[in-house]
Amino acid sequence: MTLGATVRRTFERALDPKDVISDPVKCRAYECDGLTGYRVAPDLVLLPHNAEQVAAAVRVCAQHGVPFVARGAGTGLSGGALPVADGVVISLARLKRVLEIDPVNRRAVLEPGVTNLEITTAAAPHGLYYAPDPSSQQVCTIGGNVAENSGGAHCLKYGFTTHHVLSCKVVLADGSVVTLGTDTGEQLGPDLRGVFLGSEGTLGITTTITVRLLRTPESVRTLLADFPSVAAAGDVVSDIIAAGIVPAAVEMMDTLAIEAAEEAVHAGYTVGVPAALVVELDGPVEECDVQFEQVKTICDRHGCTRLHIAGSVEERAAIWRGRKAAFAAVGRISPDYFVQDGVVPRTRLAEVLDRIAAMGRDAGIRVANVFHAGDGNLHPLVLYSAAAGETERAERLSGQIAELCVELGGSLSGEHGIGTDKACSMPTMFSEEDLDVMRRVRAGFDPRGLCNPGKVLPTPRLCGERPGKYKPHPLEEAGLIERL
Repeated sequence: MTLGATVRRTFERALDPKDVISDPVKCRAYECDGLTGYRVAPDLVLLPHNAEQVAAAVRVCAQHGVPFVARGAGTGLSGGALPVADGVVISLARLKRVLEIDPVNRRAVLEPGVTNLEITTAAAPHGLYYAPDPSSQQVCTIGGNVAENSGGAHCLKYGFTTHHVLSCKVVLADGSVVTLGTDTGEQLGPDLRGVFLGSEGTLGITTTITVRLLRTPESVRTLLADFPSVAAAGDVVSDIIAAGIVPAAVEMMDTLAIEAAEEAVHAGYTVGVPAALVVELDGPVEECDVQFEQVKTICDRHGCTRLHIAGSVEERAAIWRGRKAAFAAVGRISPDYFVQDGVVPRTRLAEVLDRIAAMGRDAGIRVANVFHAGDGNLHPLVLYSAAAGETERAERLSGQIAELCVELGGSLSGEHGIGTDKACSMPTMFSEEDLDVMRRVRAGFDPRGLCNPGKVLPTPRLCGERPGKYKPHPLEEAGLIERL
């Protein structure tokens, strides 16, 4: 069923006719997020300008039983913003104001369309910054960070989004507006703020977010170290933590990831080396100096073949530019790829990477690895060619890698979320009783299931039919017809 003209006109009255997109060609721009293998065209795309219009749009959805999906920058990697056929996308891209920077109480009040990096940019004149920093921080938004409970390179020391969000103003599935949490982070009763964070848009839409800001560190020290094997680099990570040192960040990249990143941004990485670590310390000058010497000693003990210490702000930025470019840069060495996101205990890093390499060889698919080594959050990049008919093999391998992480005592996702991509793998990590509790919590917020349906929790239809996976018609592949 397609949404009728009456429903469309109701949305146009709630917003403005020019802010309701119904042209099928224009709607195609919203048919997927960063996981481009899954595509569904929405019937309508709504472009509200403020929180009041978001609530008005949701009330129309509730009135007519229309499913809706909130969308930020569309940079998610799990199909969490995949539209629903016969539903609407509510874009938050225009809600992008920094409402307040409060340097005295060290907090910021933001609309969901503010990018992660813009928060730190706005806070910087006050000697403050926002700690969570996903690799996509230049383009990903705080609303999406809240939805996925995003982390980033510095989550080892500073935690994830949930540790830095004090409160959220939320539009629930019936269009009512509530505030979850408080400006101080303290509250009585159940932590509904914590329930909402990381719920992947299934419990409501946040329209205002209050975050905690931190003081800019007194000192920051960064090094880039090469190793003769992934195992040696993994041992360095374990020894750093065992020494009582908690770095701001510890990142690892393998040969393929380094090759792609260096070709893209020329950051000074060593092409061909089996593994490289980026280690960053921050804090008081004396503490950083002592711990930095300890880290260098640990690197030497495990056969470090090259140690590059950033001697300036520019050199530090270059090292991080190489690491944060890795995902997009992989497009230079592979026409298509899936980005997976699982977690394993630090002590099993070498084991899981060996297993992933073996699985890739068995499947005839290359896998590049770039990840947050400090907390075992893997980001295997499964490289394939859709034109060569490798899509199904690559998709299967990607799912197997996620489930391998659970087998080794980890989890399906560290920060990218479950979304559409891993919903069918949820029973490998959770019992049916666990999943039923999750369904009941979700129903408590959204009894009719209108808010981002088909995400996170497995359903027989989802896992049997795998909706959204677009396969071209043979006539389209032959160039005889065009998809609109």
